[in-house]
Amino acid sequence: GGVPPAIDLVLGATAGCLACFLTNPLEVVKTRLQLQGELQPPGTYPRPYRGVLRAAVAVCRADGLRGLQKGLAAGLLYQGLMNGVRFYCYSHAEDAGWTEYPGGTVAAGAVAGAVGAIVGSPAYLVKTHLQAQTLSAMAVGHQHNHESISSAFRSIYQQHGVVGLWRGVTGAVPRVAVGSAVQLATFASAKDWVCERQWFRKGSWAAVLAGGMVSGVAVAVTMTPFDVISTRLYNQPVDADGTGKLYRGFLDCIMQISSKEGLLGLYKGIGAVYLRLGPHTVLSLFFWDKLRDM
Repeated sequence: GGVPPAIDLVLGATAGCLACFLTNPLEVVKTRLQLQGELQPPGTYPRPYRGVLRAAVAVCRADGLRGLQKGLAAGLLYQGLMNGVRFYCYSHAEDAGWTEYPGGTVAAGAVAGAVGAIVGSPAYLVKTHLQAQTLSAMAVGHQHNHESISSAFRSIYQQHGVVGLWRGVTGAVPRVAVGSAVQLATFASAKDWVCERQWFRKGSWAAVLAGGMVSGVAVAVTMTPFDVISTRLYNQPVDADGTGKLYRGFLDCIMQISSKEGLLGLYKGIGAVYLRLGPHTVLSLFFWDKLRDM
């Protein structure tokens, strides 16, 4: 508390962008792992990406070192929009006293995340397309073949209009709502818990990092299935009218992945999800917390 919501919008956007710049390579790896073997039974498809480290090496071999920062501009735009709106809404909830009620922190985090996801959805759509693009020998998932972030936005708008820019948002809203609720709730609770036991001094960077570390684990476990679904819905090819060729929507995506890839298909890339979300959670919340203090 103590920071006006308008300032929190700027601080949240800044914190998200700083964290994104450092963790985007893991986002590229995560996207490739989640698209690998799409709608195919385990063991029946080639696996050019195996594990986080080997997948990162494979990306470098196919796309060069710069390949690890594919979609960075779209990622920064998404993080700025989503986190700015998310922290702005959460700050309003704090000022209104809603987070003081039982379950208030979780509810405020979920609503704030959902609003942020809707606002940032077009940027996430383009980011996913760009990060999936690679050489045909290493390609997984549908290849949209955009030349740049601007051409991607232009192409999607020309083909499917404004509605096309929000394609896949049905997967993004539950993904960010769940992730945001768990992240903000566990971060605040963990930070207070370690301070109450006098492991770390209240307001110290160590207490902030401890809260972020615990939060990162919780977010990865709860968010990975939604993350896989979101990636698939965003990246799937579409008909001329914008209808998905692989999935009809959120529930259909869950059913198809579960039946064809098994329940573990919903946890594809969980290692990359945590290795990305863990540092991203720590960094974004650390930057946000410290920027607020300043």
